[in-house]
Amino acid sequence: MSVAASAAIVLVYVFLGGLTSAIFNEVLQFFMIVAGLLPLAFLGLRDVGGWAGLSQRLGVTAQQIEDALFDAYGQRQVSTIYTAVNEYWVIMGLEPQYQMDPAALSMLYIRSSNGQLVPLNAVADLVKTLGPTTITHYGQLPSVTISFNLKPNVSLSQAVTEVEGSARDVLGKTSITTAFQGTAQAFQSSLKGLGLLLVFTLVVIYIVLGILYESFIHPLTILSGLPSAGFGALVTLMIFKTDLNIISFVGLIMLIGIVKKNAIMQIDFALDAQRNQGKSATEAIYYGCLIRFRPIMMTTMAALLGTLPIAISPAAGASSNRPLGLAVVGGLLFSQFITLYITPVYYTYLDSLQSFVRRLFGSRRAEPMPAPAMVNGNGVIVEAPETVDRAR
Repeated sequence: MSVAASAAIVLVYVFLGGLTSAIFNEVLQFFMIVAGLLPLAFLGLRDVGGWAGLSQRLGVTAQQIEDALFDAYGQRQVSTIYTAVNEYWVIMGLEPQYQMDPAALSMLYIRSSNGQLVPLNAVADLVKTLGPTTITHYGQLPSVTISFNLKPNVSLSQAVTEVEGSARDVLGKTSITTAFQGTAQAFQSSLKGLGLLLVFTLVVIYIVLGILYESFIHPLTILSGLPSAGFGALVTLMIFKTDLNIISFVGLIMLIGIVKKNAIMQIDFALDAQRNQGKSATEAIYYGCLIRFRPIMMTTMAALLGTLPIAISPAAGASSNRPLGLAVVGGLLFSQFITLYITPVYYTYLDSLQSFVRRLFGSRRAEPMPAPAMVNGNGVIVEAPETVDRAR
């Protein structure tokens, strides 16, 4: 059984029906349909004919029989003895010589609802047959583990989905619950919270860019190229039939940092030209694209060629890191050509939106007013040659 492809599903069943064999039938049905296995035999109490009428006449329920067996062979705590320095639990149970003798079951009595003592052999038959030497537990409940491997070209996510669907179809609304163990459990645990991690990453990037550029709009311009990068990475993984696992997800996180630097180079130059040189948004982003084209291509090709060996390496053990390389290379190749065109478009439209919002909700700039007249030492009124802002 290969380590990478092995997994297991654990069946946890709770005996709610007492002496009835419905729970055993559920387990056997699951074994026959899903696992293709059938237990040879089991050691237990067999139903007697007319159990419903017999229980009514004797006033004994299945729960009472289970309680009697647990009192005899379990570890029921009935009291606690407290001393000056310690405390001791009082555990009910049979003496050791009776616990090892199956014939002692005939000596057990059940207290019926009308107060009478009913012998156990009056309501149940003891059947000796083959049984397991050990009983596995999942937590505190008895369980059965079914292991499975993967066929060629079948991913673990597909196998987990198929097993879950088969378990729902077979078990239905029974008292049996299922849980994955081994590699399947590690796979499910690794995918939990990855979407939330991606959202937090984007929020942190937006906050940092908003503080850097003192704008709520242009961080969105920088992040506008990320969807194309993610699309390119996912398409590349699908072409090479690679799963979106934790390794490829790390590649997506790396891709976010690499792709957004293209827009940062363009937006940084455009904002400086627009604020300090008085250029329009279209002119500023146009000259930003012309001047920053070479550094954008240099950094992108450096990152692409650096991760390309990870994506195509045939060395031993390279398959574990190949999803990371495929995600980065595919995302860079696709987003490189897209962001060079869509980033200037986003910049101009979002800048127009920002100007419209400022005109709509922003404070109007105060009109300049003439400075107050001044009187010189000779008593002559002299007007100031320049105006001052009314807001001052």
